[in-house]
Amino acid sequence: MDQLYLAGRAREAFGRIIFISEKSELAEALAAELGRLNVLDLQRISASLELEVNKLPSPYREKIRPYFTEQLFGSYFKLMRMHGDGMLTSLNDSIKDKKTFEDYCRMVIDKGEGEGEMLFGGYYSLVSCFVMFVLDEPGHPTGMPFPGGFTIEHREDGYYCPIRDKEKDVPFSICNFCPAKQSEMP
Repeated sequence: MDQLYLAGRAREAFGRIIFISEKSELAEALAAELGRLNVLDLQRISASLELEVNKLPSPYREKIRPYFTEQLFGSYFKLMRMHGDGMLTSLNDSIKDKKTFEDYCRMVIDKGEGEGEMLFGGYYSLVSCFVMFVLDEPGHPTGMPFPGGFTIEHREDGYYCPIRDKEKDVPFSICNFCPAKQSEMP
């Protein structure tokens, strides 16, 4: 599947799922869309991710690599496993923040190929949707390091991110839709 096809198909999928209000229905729709990918597609996405990570300076590159892998592939395999086990149908909750979910869908629909779209852009949007709106977890995994020594934290009262509110000027950032709260900066 080529880059533009995956991105275009993701936008079409978000045009359909924007009207969903139940987590189980959303998760099944995401599983159906991501289930269309084959092993070659996943290898291409992995290679593209590796190219992006290799651009980062060492030793940050080595620290962040497993978190990006978890974010993109751990979440994908969790969704596919839950789908295969029939666990998605047991999700009886509504999407917690329907307005933010709809805004996220509109952002993906409106995003053009020339605006930061990478090979895995459509894939990234679909997987992030599962994490943020079905699992109610941050778009980036707990423990993920950021420059300056800050990380995504899970506390008793929720998730906290050091860059949550710093991405407001980046219109296509998943941070603008993430359920994490802004952590206090020292």
